[in-house]
Amino acid sequence: MKLKNKVIESLANSKLSIHNRMFLLTSTIAIIFWFAASVATIFVAGMKLGLPMLAGSLLILGLVYCGYYYKRMDHVALIISAFISVVCLPVGYFMAEIYGMIPIMLGYVVVSLYITVVLPRGRRRAMLSILALSLAGCMIYDYNNTRILDPGPSPRAYIYTFITTAFICALVSMIVGLQIRLFLEEAANSDRQREEIERLNQSQNNFFSSMSHEIRTPINTIIGLNEMILREDVSDEVAEDAANIQSASKLLLNLINDILDMSKFESGQMTLNEDNYHPGDMLSEIVGMLWLRAKEKGLEFHVRVAPDVPAELFGDEVRIKQVLINVINNAIKYTKEGSVTLTIECGERNGNMLHVVYSVADTGMGIKKEDIPYLFTAFKRVDENSNKHIEGTGLGLAIVKQFVELMEGTVTVNSVYTKGSTFIIDIPQRVVNEDKIGDIDVEARHRITNRLQYHQKFEAPEARVLVVDDNASNILVVNKLLRDTKVKIDTASSGAEALAKTVNREYHVILMDHLMPEMDGIECHRQILTQPGGRCRESKIVALTANAGADMQALYAKEGFDGYLVKPVSGEMLERELLRLLPRDLVITTGDEEEIVEETMQWMHTAQRKRNVLITTESVADLPKEICDKYGIVVVPHMVRTEEGIFRDGQEIETKGLLSYMEDPDKKVQTVPPSVTEMEAFFADALTKANNVIHISISSKATGSGCPIAIEAANSFDNVTVVDSGHLSSGQGIMAIEAAKMAEQGKNPKEIVKYVKSIKNDIHTSFIVDNLDFMARAEQISKKVARTTRAFTVHPMVILRGGDMGVGNLFFGARQKAWQRYIAYALKHDDRIVHDILFVTYVGLTKRDTDYIREEIEKRAKFEKIYFQKASPAIAVNCGAGTFGLLYKTEG
Repeated sequence: MKLKNKVIESLANSKLSIHNRMFLLTSTIAIIFWFAASVATIFVAGMKLGLPMLAGSLLILGLVYCGYYYKRMDHVALIISAFISVVCLPVGYFMAEIYGMIPIMLGYVVVSLYITVVLPRGRRRAMLSILALSLAGCMIYDYNNTRILDPGPSPRAYIYTFITTAFICALVSMIVGLQIRLFLEEAANSDRQREEIERLNQSQNNFFSSMSHEIRTPINTIIGLNEMILREDVSDEVAEDAANIQSASKLLLNLINDILDMSKFESGQMTLNEDNYHPGDMLSEIVGMLWLRAKEKGLEFHVRVAPDVPAELFGDEVRIKQVLINVINNAIKYTKEGSVTLTIECGERNGNMLHVVYSVADTGMGIKKEDIPYLFTAFKRVDENSNKHIEGTGLGLAIVKQFVELMEGTVTVNSVYTKGSTFIIDIPQRVVNEDKIGDIDVEARHRITNRLQYHQKFEAPEARVLVVDDNASNILVVNKLLRDTKVKIDTASSGAEALAKTVNREYHVILMDHLMPEMDGIECHRQILTQPGGRCRESKIVALTANAGADMQALYAKEGFDGYLVKPVSGEMLERELLRLLPRDLVITTGDEEEIVEETMQWMHTAQRKRNVLITTESVADLPKEICDKYGIVVVPHMVRTEEGIFRDGQEIETKGLLSYMEDPDKKVQTVPPSVTEMEAFFADALTKANNVIHISISSKATGSGCPIAIEAANSFDNVTVVDSGHLSSGQGIMAIEAAKMAEQGKNPKEIVKYVKSIKNDIHTSFIVDNLDFMARAEQISKKVARTTRAFTVHPMVILRGGDMGVGNLFFGARQKAWQRYIAYALKHDDRIVHDILFVTYVGLTKRDTDYIREEIEKRAKFEKIYFQKASPAIAVNCGAGTFGLLYKTEG
């Protein structure tokens, strides 16, 4: 099985040339038939003839293995071709008196075909010439000595046979060679086109990223200095103008984010950046940006917040805000008169997961029924004739849909043409603080005044901060925004200047730009931390950059930055970051008692926020959500590739729908692990929540395993350890649970890893499958074996041993009878089973089926908790409906 899998993997390896892959295929087939013919010859013609044939097959098998192992297949193909042409065929020629000349002619034709497919053009021509000389030499010798073909003196029979054989060999070689040449040319064209598309995509991404960076820099100056105007005692007219500038600048920033995000969605690079946030603060900022826009059009803008909405949630605040801004902005844009209303309510709750429902209703022109299917299509605007006077890119709602789906939410539209529309957005989020938001009026502050009610959070006259940026405007903005905190600020316009300052003076916090000439911020960060005699090797360094996005945040986390602020930056953002990083004894809080308590709690939360060890695993571990929430296990989804696209396992595709899809035997489905880049981003995000990450991965020997990729990604981090569980499905999940329990007990990473590796053999992972058709489609077993087991109503038990999947037992007969025998077999060593948890992981079973299985289990063993867990789509792909497994831990 292992050899077969290696051969199949090599044949599918696009890094090998077509000739090398054909060499492996044809040589493997030829050796199998040669070996069988040798054995048959021993029984038919005796050892004298059969043993040399057997020795020849073993010799060629050894040569093929050496060529594969030492990566010298080109040389070995040449040697084997020469051996067959010069030795094997001449020997066969002079055995013709037994079998006749037709097999010899056929042999020469087959060998010419073999030479054509395994050798490149230059070597092919030379070897075909040797083959022709071999045949000619045999015939000349035969004519002068043995006269196999014709005992008479006439050479015509030899000449005719030679010409006919040579002609057929040449014809076969030319046709097959031409096909190979056309295939290689087509493959080269495809590669060139793919590379060109990748270059264009990369150029597009680079352009959008560069555009975002370049626009954010001047916007940072506009918003920063405008904030200073709003802080001052200026006239009402100036304050209103400044508020309009602030609102327009933030809307422009939102548009830039939309363009950049659409590029990331198209390239599959978009990720979420989730953290704790306060819904009240988020809503206040949204109203601050959009109520002036509504006021300019003479519209009423209402915000209704249900008092039972939690005061603190866990989610991607930036993306939720972006979604709401796009929908509200769209509503304002398409409403001529009346009102726009934003409503926030609590939906369904399951444990600490709450569905927050946002609805945006307007009294605008509405949407035609036939246009609703195109509403979320990028760059397409519905009812173009009626809306041609309305500005817009056609990106807003497309971004909304993709972000909502990325957050596992839904967006629906209710609309009556000419009457108005209501967009309903349902996003599941985790409740962090059970306190309720209460009765708030986020509109009040904006109705009363345009002025910014500013009061610095703290003062720190003894604190020193270094701002490193090659743009003088950015330095000016930071200086002004932090003026009232009385922090001592030094500046540097380059990395070299920053190093000159850090060698002589200690700075408590350094705000570092990334893209600077000569020495960028990342290199400067590295040199500051390793600077001989430097006084800032322990300083906190924050990336203050116009490079936006979760991928950039992951990069800075990977490089060891202590924080990340994206331009344009506000005074509140700067103060919050300094408050988090400055030594507490240097900071004097300046708010009232309630504010002081809040800031003190912020320090406490900062210190407690990061765990020591975070356990992560994959969606194929088949763990219930309640267990993941209970033990804080973070899951990265595998992918399921169908002919319709690639979907996140368990998020964008569910098992029932996948099984229905796979009822068509022609449909191709494949499980795909996350890429190295995706795993690096996943680990970087996990490291923002914990000091160490232990990733429990699916068995590295499983088909489509993500373990090697996870190991490669973990090599980029010092504090990420990947453990090959040697299991899959809930067997892998049990190991993750055991690791999480030890993390809760305060064990260090080395102790956890050592323990988890020690219990690999104590986990029982087995399944009984209805039939092997799905495994055959996944190419884990042959279709012939699958047909045989189905014909004899065999229900195989698949079991994992040492990370390898194999058939552990066979159960014959009706379905329930086979299930009964499997359960009895799996639980026969009841005295060794740990009875705290049993996972019954299943695919496509009914409630009646699971009740029957529970009854049979309880007849034989008592468990504290039995989890009936639906297998993830990635697992279901390989086993099909009617499958279930008993997975548990045994005593070591």
